[in-house]
This record gives sequence, structure tokens and C-alpha cells, in this order.
Amino acid sequence: MSDQPKPPVIDNPWRVLRQYTDARIGLGRAGISLPTSEMLEFQLAHARARDAVHFPLDVEPLLAELTALEDKHLTGLPMRLHSQSEDRFTYLQRPDLGRKLSEASRNEVAAAADDAGEAFDLALVVVDGLSSSAVQNNAVPFIRAFLADLEREPVDLKLAPITVVEQGRVAIGDEIGGALNARAVAVLIGERPGLSSPDSLGVYLTWNPRPGLNDADRNCISNVRPAGLRFESASQRLLYLVREAFRLKLSGVGLKDRTEEAAVVDASSDNKNFLTN
Repeated sequence: MSDQPKPPVIDNPWRVLRQYTDARIGLGRAGISLPTSEMLEFQLAHARARDAVHFPLDVEPLLAELTALEDKHLTGLPMRLHSQSEDRFTYLQRPDLGRKLSEASRNEVAAAADDAGEAFDLALVVVDGLSSSAVQNNAVPFIRAFLADLEREPVDLKLAPITVVEQGRVAIGDEIGGALNARAVAVLIGERPGLSSPDSLGVYLTWNPRPGLNDADRNCISNVRPAGLRFESASQRLLYLVREAFRLKLSGVGLKDRTEEAAVVDASSDNKNFLTN
């Protein structure tokens, strides 16, 4: 028998696969338990996910960044709106209130629509959702990438004023898009945090937005962040879906994401008139 002492932590041969994924695999063991380092990393990830849900969105710096964006497609100044959830506790307990604008915000959107006096092609709605850090860190870089892609389009997409919503859910974009007379709405929202992704941004596209729609009427682009789906790739997927939504006059389960089959950046002749077809 060997007199060599056994190492306190026994490695798992599957650990080599962790270079390809953030999933917690191949953690090894110490006796019959997880190694202390792995347990501490898990507790830290769990704490970050909880903080992402409860930490409030810092709206003023976000509005300043959005205001600083200069692009011919943008109309008016960003608007700060609020759902019917007065605070975070109510937001988490009453999801239905997060899907509706407060009376003051509803009046503000209606006034903006009256001032515009015309319809818009697309409304961009930024919502804190379940991860303020996802919105704080990723919303502006994604919008910047999307605006850059629009510059290469053969047609001009008329964007409604960008709105920033506190204590909101995805469906609140339906009310905002409908009130702004937008043909489509794209909601940028903080997704439910995971233990390896507390800052994941989701983008939900809906054609002909109006209250009463459900998730089957939307297309989702998920995990938009530097460690997930890159801003440039997510922007090109959204642009493809917008093209197809305008061509087919629909979104959701009837609209398939075939960006792997399509050349998104190079607009083909079939896309030149997608706003009016």
C-alpha cells in the first residue's frame, strides 16, 4: 500500500469541459461534499442573482446615455415611464401590474403621440425587468449596434421616442407601442437572472402591438451580453426579424428566426421595400 496521503480534493475528469461552458460541471469533491471553493463560488453566484432582481435601475445615467445617442432614425428625447407597480415588492408580488402603465405615464405617452402626429415603424422600449444590471450594462450598447445596422439599410426605419420603464414586464411594450402608433415594438428587458448569467438582456419583438397579446405573439432574442450573444449578432437578428415582420405582417410563432440562413448585413433586393410591401 502507498503511504502517500490522499489529496483533500478529488478532481473530476469532466472538469476539462468547463472551458466550453459556464455550467457547473466537473466540480470535484472533498469527501462526500463539494470542495469549499466551489461552494463559495455557488453562494457568490446566488447572491449576485438575488441582487440583480432587487437592485434598482439607475435611470438618470441611462437616460443621459440614450439622449447622447445621435442618429437620424431617432425621434424626440427618451421618456421615463413607470408601471402600475409602485415599488419592487409590489412588482414581484403582482406581475399583472408590471404589464400596465401608470396613469401619469399613460398620459405622457399619449401626449408624445399627439405631438408627433404620425405613425412610427418601430418603438424601442427599455424595461428594467428582473435584472437592472442587464439593462444598465447592455441596453445602450445594443441600441448603438442596432442603429449602426440601420444605417446600412436601403430604407429608413422611423423610430418612436425611446422609452425607459421602471418596474415593468414584457407586455408593457404592447401598451406603449400601441399608444405611440408604432407598427412594431422591441422591448429590451432584464431577464430572470441565472447563476451564471445575472446580467442577461432579452429583446422581444411584437408586430402590431396592443394590450391583450401574449407570449405566442412575440419573438425573443435571449442572453444578449458580452459573455453571451454579442450585441452585433443580436442586432442583426432583430433586424432580420423586423424585416420579416414587416413583410409577413406578423410576429411570434408564425415568424421563424432563420438568421443562420440569411445574409442579414447585406440587404438583398427582396428587402429593399420591406416597409411598404
